[in-house]
Amino acid sequence: MAGQRFHVAWIFSLFAFFFLGAHCFYLPGVAPEDFQKGHPLLVKVNKLTSTKTQLPYSYYSLPYCQPEHILDSAENLGEVLRGDRIENSPYVFKMREPQMCNVVCRKILDKKTAKAFKEKINDEYRVNMILDNLPLVVPIRRPGQENAVVYQHGFHVGLRGQYAGSKEEKHFIHNHLTFTVKYHKDPLADSARIVGFEVKPFSVKHEYEGEWNEKTRLTTCDPHAKRAVTSSESPQEVDEKKEIIFTYDVEFQESDIKWASRWDSYLLMADDQIHWFSIVNSLMIVLFLSGMVAMIMLRTLYRDISKYNQLETQEEAQEETGWKLVHGDVFRPPTNSDLLCVYVGTGVQFFGMILVTMIFALLGFLSPSNRGGLMTAMLLLWVFMGLFAGYSSARLYKMFKGTEWKKITLKTAFMFPATVFAIFFVLNALIWGQKSSGAVPFGTMFALRILTEIKNFKKRQAAKLRRNSSTESIDAQIQFQEFLTLPQPSWEGAT
Repeated sequence: MAGQRFHVAWIFSLFAFFFLGAHCFYLPGVAPEDFQKGHPLLVKVNKLTSTKTQLPYSYYSLPYCQPEHILDSAENLGEVLRGDRIENSPYVFKMREPQMCNVVCRKILDKKTAKAFKEKINDEYRVNMILDNLPLVVPIRRPGQENAVVYQHGFHVGLRGQYAGSKEEKHFIHNHLTFTVKYHKDPLADSARIVGFEVKPFSVKHEYEGEWNEKTRLTTCDPHAKRAVTSSESPQEVDEKKEIIFTYDVEFQESDIKWASRWDSYLLMADDQIHWFSIVNSLMIVLFLSGMVAMIMLRTLYRDISKYNQLETQEEAQEETGWKLVHGDVFRPPTNSDLLCVYVGTGVQFFGMILVTMIFALLGFLSPSNRGGLMTAMLLLWVFMGLFAGYSSARLYKMFKGTEWKKITLKTAFMFPATVFAIFFVLNALIWGQKSSGAVPFGTMFALRILTEIKNFKKRQAAKLRRNSSTESIDAQIQFQEFLTLPQPSWEGAT
């Protein structure tokens, strides 16, 4: 009978496995999108960033070419705090349809716009773009190594240089972009998925015949004559009353990289903002000092324990020496015990936030394709962990025989967050004065304030703790020796 039931269950399992439908889901922001040939591809622009300064700016803070209507993309809380400003752009591609020398617009610089470009070039700002949720990168080949390519986030606004035979430094702008869109084609269908988005920037002083109009053909870059831009031999200078023509090419390249692995090359790219030597140096110093402190404590404990084990008489065993001198004062409430409880509660909140964030990251919920997801998750977890912070601070306070545990929970809720918020508000005001996209809007600050109030409400939850430890009724006396009464070294027999 049991064997027959086993066979029935096995047959039912096979039937369910092969014939019943299953429902799957993708994490938000990481669902693949298939593009047919000729399907429009919308390129979005993001903030201007620099490794020289920490202030990001929106793309249209510079007088670049603009579409008819600038539309802001929906951004989460983490993207806003990072300074991301994702907007549409005049760059429009068609899937697997190469384009050559498309003219975006023509600009004539005045004194103000020329100064803005020069400032961004001096500060080494980069332009960031997005296509199908992939950031734009510049491939850079390592010298002396074949097939060794590193990727740089975004392309520089321009560069500084000198003309041949001149010592005067000039500013040049990257006004021609050669885009390369890598795609992985489905062998069973005509659709394809985007797996790479690269660019090669050039500075070209475009020329044309006659007066400028919408139908003007460039002589330096002509798709009819198949004359493409391959170098920056005649660069475009940035100065007052200079004419700049922005152009771009689009190339499509089939790739063997699958959509699920398209972020691998981005995660291995060299980031200028990561100082690995400083990080490793700091870790080694911390480990070395921790090892020294642990060694000293272990030697002290081992010496005291060995001394206790060697006691022979009962009177010697009852005599308190070494660590036994403070055994009755371990649980005595320390000075400023309120602050200790607040710090412990804040530490529990930090530890819980970091632990859960790392768990979610290991499970793949915080994918790099979901921009701002990490910071949003950390903020929400910080609010949720306020419950454990209030409980742990109140629990420790009651262990010290405190009676005003509600006051401690309020201190835990306000002391550290209020200090951080005050500093954040001042810095945000300074960034706002610089017209940087890193300044948090007041609406977002209001949302952060609401999250803080929710956290404060949760922190008022605390529980009573039965005190199971005891202390001596009299504080242990610590004897101090004056410097003059210390034993002096003997100089007898010295030569």
